[in-house]
Amino acid sequence: MKSQRAELVAEAAITLLAERGMRGLTHRAVDEEAGLPPGSTSNLARTRLKLLELALERLTELEGAAFESALGVPGPITQDSLAEMTTRALWAQLTTDRRRTVARYELALEATRRPELRRVYDEAGARFRDPAVQILAAVGSPDPVRHGRQMVAFGEGVMFDAIAGAGTEPTLDDLRLGVRELLRGMLR
Repeated sequence: MKSQRAELVAEAAITLLAERGMRGLTHRAVDEEAGLPPGSTSNLARTRLKLLELALERLTELEGAAFESALGVPGPITQDSLAEMTTRALWAQLTTDRRRTVARYELALEATRRPELRRVYDEAGARFRDPAVQILAAVGSPDPVRHGRQMVAFGEGVMFDAIAGAGTEPTLDDLRLGVRELLRGMLR
């Protein structure tokens, strides 16, 4: 993030996206949420697209740090440690980081209608998909590219179902079992 003010504006935008959705995200609402004088957000992010990009950049930063933290398990990565890291990362996205997950889904849907945001969104997503491929290769996947995509899709599906779908929110044990079953199927 470029500055403290940019970070403050981005955090306010993320909160508004999570609480009010895309329609509730305005420059004025961000100023109010961040406690800034009117016009401050416009000075930093002139257009709505720039405001969305700023929020997405901050989300990518925060989720990247969380992802790196989840990978910070000492020793070599095994199927069991990968299952536990993935479970903990999913659990965080559904609990402590839920606001960010909801905001990211708002941005994902907006990116389907705005090609200029789609490009930024896809670049941000590569920061998470590429390491998944590398990790699955390290634990012995016979097809790490395909399995990496499936692993990410599984995680996204679980989170979407729990947050926006008709499913019930999984427990930590439910997540752990599901991730272990997925990895067992991929890596047998």
